[in-house]
Amino acid sequence: MVLALILVVPLLVQTSRTDAHYEMVGTCRMVCDPYSPTEVLRDPSAVPSTAFGQETKGEPGRPGKPGGLPGDSVKAGEVLVPGEPSPVGPGHIAFYVGLKNPHEGYEVVRFDDVVTNLGSDYDATTGKFTCQVSGIYFFTYRVLMRGGDGTSMWADLCKNGQVRASSIAQDADQNYDTASNSAVLHLDSGDEIYVKLDGGKAHGGNNNKYSTFSGFLLYPD
Repeated sequence: MVLALILVVPLLVQTSRTDAHYEMVGTCRMVCDPYSPTEVLRDPSAVPSTAFGQETKGEPGRPGKPGGLPGDSVKAGEVLVPGEPSPVGPGHIAFYVGLKNPHEGYEVVRFDDVVTNLGSDYDATTGKFTCQVSGIYFFTYRVLMRGGDGTSMWADLCKNGQVRASSIAQDADQNYDTASNSAVLHLDSGDEIYVKLDGGKAHGGNNNKYSTFSGFLLYPD
């Protein structure tokens, strides 16, 4: 049996007297793609072509920062119930009282018309403010003198029996005069503040509040 391998290559043969020159005429093609040589030869359009100057897709950017924490979810139709109001804090102390009944002589003025008593530190039965929260307080008072008989009236702001502010009203040629004063005091828990007459007559005035006494906490210790 004779096996013959025939390689067909176009040749241009030139013969001379001394030697023979052979020149191969044709083309070579290198294909680097996933297609098999058979598919390329059968259908050359199967090879994807890249146009010159075509932009390529860049790398993806860095991911953004995460957002904030999600809020409380509320179901549709759900009604939120408001919370209870907070109690009065230690810094909320103030009072304002007036005088209805007249006083005279040397006695504590019991301001019996309570308008404001935030913290409940003022006692209308005694006329005294008893400190519950230590700190700096502001106090002011105004007492209308009931005159007409040529007398005078003195009114003192006292702390634990000691005078801290004084005022005087004199009846010269009129029936009424006013005595007033103010003070900024440091109080410890248990200290008492009140207005005390040191002679004379204090006019009440029913609901008119001619005579008043007030104070409040500036700041606690």
